[in-house]
Amino acid sequence: MIVVMTSLNLADVIVTFLALFGPQKVLLSFARIAGALEARSLRLVALLTAAAAACVGALCALTAPWLATFFHISVPALDLAAGLVFFVYAIGLTLGIHFDPADAGHAPGSAAAGPEPDEETDPLHPVTSGFRAMLLPFVVSPLAVAAALQDSLSASGWGDRWVVAGAFALVALIDAACAIVFAPLLGRVRESILEVLSRLLGVLLAAVGVQVFLNGLEALGLLHLAH
Repeated sequence: MIVVMTSLNLADVIVTFLALFGPQKVLLSFARIAGALEARSLRLVALLTAAAAACVGALCALTAPWLATFFHISVPALDLAAGLVFFVYAIGLTLGIHFDPADAGHAPGSAAAGPEPDEETDPLHPVTSGFRAMLLPFVVSPLAVAAALQDSLSASGWGDRWVVAGAFALVALIDAACAIVFAPLLGRVRESILEVLSRLLGVLLAAVGVQVFLNGLEALGLLHLAH
């Protein structure tokens, strides 16, 4: 759930971002590309995607007021858009329909056959293809971007916006460290087990997407949620 804060502090924002795009949300995606990338390429992908995610978070946090004004975006609209995008992505995971390039070669029900490295990554450009595979779940995670924008819009000044940017970058680095340490281990797990874990995670993420969407409806006065 995206938290609206009137007084931002680093610990609160870090906890929010950990819940929205922490290691529990990105490790399975890293594990899928780990089975097709050598260790050095995986480390490079983890570091590059973390740096890119940190830049995206900083950009959103520092420019949120101007972006909201220019595009006429309200906080409820952010909730609705983030919830919808995340719900669609989560349903894809639940049904075995993968939107990531690394998973495009897997049709639903083909998990037991195991990964095909030549279908998952470009052998000539493993880092580039790995980076593309991590765009949606990590670099531009819908809920994380929406949270950065929303927290920044509720900030009282530049100091709070830098807190949001710093918390985003720190969580991105934590994700990268976990990917470097744990993704190779998960990458050795049978594809069928990863598929089961992915679908279970999809159910949980779908619930998160629905909750954020409902929060948007409540903010618009179209729905009342019991708290």
